[in-house]
Amino acid sequence: MFTEDLQCKYTDNSVIAKYSVKYFFAMEEQRVNKIKHIRPETLEFIVLYHQLRGKAFNGNAELAEILGFNSPSSITEIIKNRQNIDPDKFRTFKERYKEFIAGETVPEEKLAVEKKNFIGIPMYEIIATASGVEVYNDVNDSQPVGHMNFPGIEDCDFALPVWGHSMYPYLENGCWVALKVISDKKILPGEVYYIEWGDYRMYKRLLASDKDDEVIAHSDNTTEMIGNRLKYAPFVIKKSEIKKLCLVKDIHKKHNH
Repeated sequence: MFTEDLQCKYTDNSVIAKYSVKYFFAMEEQRVNKIKHIRPETLEFIVLYHQLRGKAFNGNAELAEILGFNSPSSITEIIKNRQNIDPDKFRTFKERYKEFIAGETVPEEKLAVEKKNFIGIPMYEIIATASGVEVYNDVNDSQPVGHMNFPGIEDCDFALPVWGHSMYPYLENGCWVALKVISDKKILPGEVYYIEWGDYRMYKRLLASDKDDEVIAHSDNTTEMIGNRLKYAPFVIKKSEIKKLCLVKDIHKKHNH
């Protein structure tokens, strides 16, 4: 494992912010059964799960339906430390069972230790091209190439690189993007998202459509033309066809000198 400190500049509306970013790159020799770093909300969920099972809910099938999981096995994977819980689902869990949770306590020392040991969000080398020409691959089928860690991305879920130029200048080819999974698929018009749609994955600015069940996928690069047509023309997507929706929370561009 090695660590590389980078001073990255991010420009937005002529405001330049400097970040000290640590990238931890470590290739894993083999797949392990348990995740190496449990997030604080996952640890809290596991503790509350054992405290509330049989009291607030009867089993994993009931809990999975309430939290919107496709299968009770998703709960098992979290309880056995094989994956972290989605922050939005954890908030749903706490809101649904707040009356039961009020009478329970979560060991602060455990939460403090896990927060201290947080090494960052996993970085995947899967090509997520801004021009949207790459065939979809499940990020969960890949091994992380490292971790991204700096203040402000603690609630993000993973990071992907950008390939292509359709979202330039907002997203530059080769930059890394910190993403937060939006489980309820609620879209804020005008924001930039990473989406898995159909057989493709892409970064797009999603705009409101005239129809409630559709959004317009807009590319920020409106200068490149093919003949008299935009190379990256906007197009309509059915909301129901979006497999995964992730909000772009932070961007780290290549440092050029």
